[in-house]
Amino acid sequence: MIDSKRATYAGGRPGAVEEKGAAGFARERLGLDLDTAQEAALESTSKQVLLNCTRQWGKSTVTAAKALYTAVSQKGSLVLVVSPSGRQSGEFIRKVKTMVQRLGEKVRGDGNNRWSVALKSGSRIVGLPASEATVRGFSSAALVVVDEAARVRDEMYEAVSPALAVTEGEMWLLSTPKGKRGYFYRMWEHGGKDWERVRVTGPECGRIQPRFLEREKARMGEAKFRAEYLCEFNEDGDAVFREEDIANMWDESVKELQL
Repeated sequence: MIDSKRATYAGGRPGAVEEKGAAGFARERLGLDLDTAQEAALESTSKQVLLNCTRQWGKSTVTAAKALYTAVSQKGSLVLVVSPSGRQSGEFIRKVKTMVQRLGEKVRGDGNNRWSVALKSGSRIVGLPASEATVRGFSSAALVVVDEAARVRDEMYEAVSPALAVTEGEMWLLSTPKGKRGYFYRMWEHGGKDWERVRVTGPECGRIQPRFLEREKARMGEAKFRAEYLCEFNEDGDAVFREEDIANMWDESVKELQL
């Protein structure tokens, strides 16, 4: 649900004009040309956001803008960016660094983490590979971003969630689906009203031409195309049994055998 009330951001440069919320920050300070769905996502006041959007919609760019807005508007804050691999986290941080340059601020790391940005506000944005060992050392995060969230193991979510406990910070998960399994799928289907859900398919994205989608469908096949560009949670092609069949195997009325 989108709330019409928006936080204000006072720009970091002397004499900067106040803008409204993350969407205004992205447009006016970072020069991003936002479409309606991207603006709605950035305007969300929900603590938990799911971006189930087509490839090439701009999930990483929009979320990088959200991460930087959080770091600039909340002085001394910590933003964690978790991806399936260090390389992917590094790519995300590179997007953030480009945006920092647009603010006229010097790009620098925090001196402790390989993929990181330290800002004049005293805030940090740190990129990490999705492993329990790497995320357990962090606490009091204002925002946790999980990139390619459908491809991150459930154990990671259990490890990183406590980082939001004290601050009651935000969590943004962005991904295309990867089967009817895992945390991303469960939150999308069964997470309840606490999650803001944003879904944009390839045909709904004005930047993607129909002829390109036709070529992609022919190249990757029906099932993968429906996941990557139509944002559908299909049965996992690598699974031996369907999720429905597994669920039907359990009957709570049957008593446990006592040996």
